[in-house]
Amino acid sequence: MITIALSKGRIFEETLPLLKAAGIEVLEDPEKSRKLILTTNQPDVRVLVVRATDVPTYVQYGGADMGITGKDTLLEHGSQGLYQPLDLQIAKCRISVAVRSDFDYANMVKKGSRLTVATKYVAISREFFATKGVHVDLIKLYGSMELAPLVGMADAIVDLVSTGNTLKANHLVEVEHIMDISSRLVVNQAALKLKQAPIRRIIDAFESAIGQ
Repeated sequence: MITIALSKGRIFEETLPLLKAAGIEVLEDPEKSRKLILTTNQPDVRVLVVRATDVPTYVQYGGADMGITGKDTLLEHGSQGLYQPLDLQIAKCRISVAVRSDFDYANMVKKGSRLTVATKYVAISREFFATKGVHVDLIKLYGSMELAPLVGMADAIVDLVSTGNTLKANHLVEVEHIMDISSRLVVNQAALKLKQAPIRRIIDAFESAIGQ
């Protein structure tokens, strides 16, 4: 049995064509089903539906043989014990710094002011601002990041940005681009040794599909 860990939403949807290229079709829609283990048209392949941030953990500890997760999650949570054969070039977005449109970020940085930054990407933010020599106090949030500057809780946020529409709707603007993000295929290293042939077939099919 090959077990693949995926999260609901954009990554799941954009993974379906890659799975199809490997001859794998998921038989249930995770948005409509309450099941957390989904069957496929291949009797020896199943899909686990887990939180995006938990995908690396399931793969690392053998709950899944392989999974697909964003580069942001890997950087934030670590990638110990994970083989990362492919950047799948799906679920593309970016991590950026954003502030209220009336906040003079450039001037505050220039003056060496200490900034309060709300984010769920604490490790990425700490490294980014340390590299710039900017002193920050980090507040960890798990969602609705855009609220923090609006209620005066933070000067800035560090968050994923796709279209930028949510920022605009909340009168926030991007002021720094930290990095581009896409999703990676991750594989449990022990599983790769024990189930090398079937896992390698999936990797090769994915690689061929993204190369087209």
